[in-house]
Amino acid sequence: MNTTTTDTREKILATAESLIYQNGIHAMGMDLLVKTSGVARKSIYRHFATKDEVAACALNARDVRWMQWFRTESNKAETPRSRILNMFTVLKGWFESEGFCGCAFINTAGEVGNPNDPIRLIAKLHKQKLFNYTLELCEQLEIEQPSVLAKQLLILMEGAITVARVMGDYTAADGAKDVAQMLLKQASP
Repeated sequence: MNTTTTDTREKILATAESLIYQNGIHAMGMDLLVKTSGVARKSIYRHFATKDEVAACALNARDVRWMQWFRTESNKAETPRSRILNMFTVLKGWFESEGFCGCAFINTAGEVGNPNDPIRLIAKLHKQKLFNYTLELCEQLEIEQPSVLAKQLLILMEGAITVARVMGDYTAADGAKDVAQMLLKQASP
């Protein structure tokens, strides 16, 4: 692909991601994508066969970018235990950022009924990656059941994200962090 083709594709994906994040998949119609991106419908269809393909590619790109950001920010703490707790600090900063609309993957999974739909599968993969990262940190603690703790921490993170979005309570991350501290203490030998 030449630079112009790559730039056009990236513009379409960035616009689609923004529209999906702000309004949901069903609200991101091709007319709105054309209008918002400034890319002609014919050009969009040169890069993507369907609206669903645009949405899937945009969500895959968001997954990669979000996980890289989350890992980088969480890993700024020095020890596995402090990295685990820092995940909640990072989440709170995200909640308080301009334009926070919750988790794109929770939101889109809620719009799609079929568990085998590609969008649901992308959301599931994203959550699996978040679990895997959390498990990686828990395994570094040298505790008896790192997967149990990782699952509990994932539930805390997902709950905090949902409470922050639905109720507008950004301190949900603080409450989740407090519970995480109790779980860490309980899991420690």
